[in-house]
Amino acid sequence: MQRHLFLKSLAAALCLAASGASFAQAYPNKPIRLIVPFPAGGATDLFARTLTQKMGEKLGTTLVVDNKPGAGGAIGSDLAAKAVPDGYTLLLATTSTHAIGPAISKLPYDTAHDFTPIAHVGDAPSIMLVPTSAPVKTVREWIDYAKKNPGKLNYASSGNGTIVQLTAELFKSQAGVFVTHIPYKGTALAMPDLMSGKVDVLFDSLPTGMPFVRDGRLRALGVTSLKRSPLAPDLPAVAETLPGFESNTWFGLYGPKALPAEVVARINKAANESLADPALREKLSSLGIEPTQSTPEQLTKLAAQDTAKWKQIIIDRKITND
Repeated sequence: MQRHLFLKSLAAALCLAASGASFAQAYPNKPIRLIVPFPAGGATDLFARTLTQKMGEKLGTTLVVDNKPGAGGAIGSDLAAKAVPDGYTLLLATTSTHAIGPAISKLPYDTAHDFTPIAHVGDAPSIMLVPTSAPVKTVREWIDYAKKNPGKLNYASSGNGTIVQLTAELFKSQAGVFVTHIPYKGTALAMPDLMSGKVDVLFDSLPTGMPFVRDGRLRALGVTSLKRSPLAPDLPAVAETLPGFESNTWFGLYGPKALPAEVVARINKAANESLADPALREKLSSLGIEPTQSTPEQLTKLAAQDTAKWKQIIIDRKITND
């Protein structure tokens, strides 16, 4: 009897393993939906459309970008979390959705447990922008200027609880300066006031901020990556003045919870191979995005570290998203 049960269990296990291997070999056999939890035309959307073209070639299928914006990325992320874990619904998440979101909002999902990490695929640093009329040309000069004028300077953001505000608050904390927050509904609306000098500083994303610097409408003092960015090699890192300062928007591919390991490995390989392609890397660089390659474990570690980091800033600086 025991031998019969053992043989029956062994047969079941072999069938399960065979079916899993068969599924992995057949995957993918239809288009893959990539949810982008932000509007079309934005940095995340443009990155997704650029990456999916090459990944589709590697996977032998089509990746269809599906924009599901709203609630700071929570609407699209929730759809991905609740999707069937078969590899045909993926999510392009960011620092905002998977590090800041859980640190500042009550979400309908758990970013650490309701998703399967696949790959960290890119980074987009921010730049510290000031009016061309500002009497400073370096990060150190700006800090000294702010300390001589406590409470008289202000900074713009794209709204409460955004990466733009948190970056400025991190800067204030490390620099030891007092600067008033002025929230806008997006950094594009803050640009006219920054250029006119009504606003004193803005930490905007490199791809959207650099055009204003190139045409002489704004001055860039530093980049928020830990080291100088290859996207703007002549621009000093803020960390050269404030050691350890770093604020980065990263992009990560995720699937729903319990995505089969064979499928994760297949998608991870396709993403890493795509991101090694010189033509794709050049396209991403033109968007202000530094392509990266990683394991699922590295993405998990990155998200956990950033969540802890921004949660501490949110608590220390008493930040809300109201």
